[in-house]
Parts: sequence; structure tokens; C-alpha cells
Amino acid sequence: MMRTRPLKVALLGCGVVGSEVARIMTTHADDLTARIGAPVELAGIAVRRPGRVRAGVPAELITTDATALVKRGDIDVVIEVIGGIEPARTLITTAFEHGASVVSANKALLAEDGAALHAAAEERGADLYYEAAVAGAIPLVRPLRESLAGDTVNRVLGIVNGTTNFILDKMDTSGAGYSEALDEATALGYAEADPTADVEGFDAAAKAAILAGIAFHTRVRLDDVHREGLTEVTAADIASAKRMGCTVKLLAICERAGDGRSVTARVHPAMIPLSHPLASVREAYNAVFVEAEAAGQLMFYGPGAGGAPTASAVLGDLVAACRNRLADTTGPGESAYTRLPVSPMGEVVTRYHISLDVADKPGVLAQVAQVFAEHGVSIDTVRQQGKDGEASLVVVTHRAPDAALSATVETLRQLDTVRGVASIMRVEGE
Repeated sequence: MMRTRPLKVALLGCGVVGSEVARIMTTHADDLTARIGAPVELAGIAVRRPGRVRAGVPAELITTDATALVKRGDIDVVIEVIGGIEPARTLITTAFEHGASVVSANKALLAEDGAALHAAAEERGADLYYEAAVAGAIPLVRPLRESLAGDTVNRVLGIVNGTTNFILDKMDTSGAGYSEALDEATALGYAEADPTADVEGFDAAAKAAILAGIAFHTRVRLDDVHREGLTEVTAADIASAKRMGCTVKLLAICERAGDGRSVTARVHPAMIPLSHPLASVREAYNAVFVEAEAAGQLMFYGPGAGGAPTASAVLGDLVAACRNRLADTTGPGESAYTRLPVSPMGEVVTRYHISLDVADKPGVLAQVAQVFAEHGVSIDTVRQQGKDGEASLVVVTHRAPDAALSATVETLRQLDTVRGVASIMRVEGE
């Protein structure tokens, strides 16, 4: 029998995502009722600028007092899509204290303080869902938390930021430089007026922290994630990748160590072979490649941002939270039983593509090779081109600890025959 008293929902934020959530809840109210088993009522919408026109959003639901809204004793679920650390953290914990479950899209907060939020939800017998925090409409959090809960995930490798993927794709397909590609992304609405969070890798690093924590059942915070952006990627790097049969992507990489005793999480540009499934991900799309012991290789692909796609993930979590509310139960909470340490980047085993400007004279290659040998780094391939007393030397290494590779580069910089290090990029996906 369907319950007639509606489940009441408070919405924090009514921007691009929030307005889509409100629209879908209104236009698909009957379908949501049938799927949940009870009516769902949007009881209030907290915003910072009440005078702004929001098409299709009932004006009588708008309030600027978010704290009073989440303190209402009749709210069953709070949807938080305002982003940032504060006041989102305080509002979420206040919602838990007053008996509500929470659906959030706040990757930054979850990456910084996810453990405390999970603990607060568990203490109050409430749900904390956040599918929309990682990859927009792509179902990824729930498969990792639930579908693969009985498996052992060893690696998560993905493109989790649409802005950076658009920029790198344009650099690859059109030959544009970084600045030109960023300008196009901004003009099309893929990049914010201040794109720092995207192009410097902060957005992807927050998502990597969340994914690593779920995949490896341990706590990984944003500070644990090694982060490099793509602002230093040049058209020459893209051209070098093409000559190797590769393309360049900004990757989030989360790995379990071979001995199973630690994990790593990192975000940086990398060359990947054109044969790898992630190489074909174009425009502003996201894709995540998961490697598990029993399930094997899985790939999740789709739009990773935007109002409607992200709202789809939010509404999926809302349905789950409401169903749990009716059944007087909760969904999966934090799973951090492994307590695995996060290894620093220097211990990560990687490959390097290094482009050097060197003097065009006999013995240079031997001298460079000796430096690699001294640091215990094996060379996979080397290519040399020279003209008018100057030359370029491109070296691709075998896998070695990142600290050894970094030390190799620093030693190379000190050689009299090395005019400069034109570019350094890691190679992944092999």
C-alpha cells in the first residue's frame, strides 16, 4: 500500500544543477511517487540571491535562511548542491542532527571531510549519498560501493573532468595551443571564468580521493592525492604523443600496491596509447576504467557535468534515500576497514617521456644514458634528431619509482651538454 503522507525534501542551492533538480521533481512527480512508494514534496529551496529569476521554480518555496530550512523537523531528505566547504558542511551536519538524510554533489567537501560526514550520518541513523559528486550522470559511486562490494578493485583510471578533456581534445584534433583551447572551452561554457579548479587538477583530485576511498575501503583525503594540472602541456607534447601512437589526457589514477599493503592516488597529464579505451573519449565527456580481480576490466562512460546529467544522479540518490526512509533502514555507509596507508608519489612506479634539448656532438647520447643507469632507470626507446649544432633527444623509460625518475631529470639538467628539458610527461595505460 502506498503511503499518502509525502516525504519532504529541502533543496540547498538553485543554480544550474539545483534548478534542474527542482524542475524534474515537479514535472516527474507522479513517476517519482510510483518509484518510491510515497509522494515526494519539495518543501523549500534555500538560495543566496532570492531576486534572481528561476524559470519553473515556485517562488513561494524560495528562502535565504538555509539553516532554518534544514532544522525543520519535518524534512526527510536534504539535497545539497551549493558546493564549497562552508556553509555546506555545517548545513549537512545540522540536517543529520535534525533527523534528515542527505544527498550531496559536493566533491570538495567529501574529499576533505567525508569521514566526519559519514560518522555524523551513522550516528543519527541517516543516509549520505553522493553519486553526483564524481562523474555527473555516470553511475560510478554506486557500482563501486555496492555492485563491486564483494570483489577486489585494484585500479581506477579515469578522465573525470570534462573541461580539461575538452581542452586536450582540441589541442589534439586541431593543433591549437593551450590558451586557444581554453578560450574555446570558455566561449562554449565548458570552462568557468576562473578555470583554476579544473585546469590545475583540483576538481579531478577531489574526485580521485573519493574514488580511491570507496574502491580500496580506506580513507583518502584530498591532501593525499598527488596533483598536477595541464597548464604546462604544449602543442609539442601533443605532437610527441602522436609520434608515439598516443594521446594526452588528464588522468585520475587510483591504485592498490602489488603487495596489497598500500594505495596511491594521483592526478596528472599522461600519454596513453590510442588503443586504450580512454584514448577515444572526446570533447567534454568523462570515462572511468575499473580493474577488479573477479569482474575484470569495466568502463563507465558519459557526460560528467552539466545541469541535467548531474541532476539525474541527484534524483537517483533521492529515490534511494526516500525508499530507505519508508523502509526505516539506511543504505551503505563508509567502508574504511582496510586502513591502508597512501604512499607518496615518489614511491609510485611510472614511465616517463622526456624531451631534451642537447648539443649535437658525439658522446651526448652515451652521457645521457649513463645518467639513467646511475639512477637505476632503464630506457625503453630513444630518438635523436640534430641540425646546426643543436639536437633533440626523446627518451621513453621503462617503469621505475617516480622519485628515481625525478632525480634522473634533475641530474640531466646539470649536464653541460643538455641545453634544457623541453618536456616531461608520464606514460600510462600499458
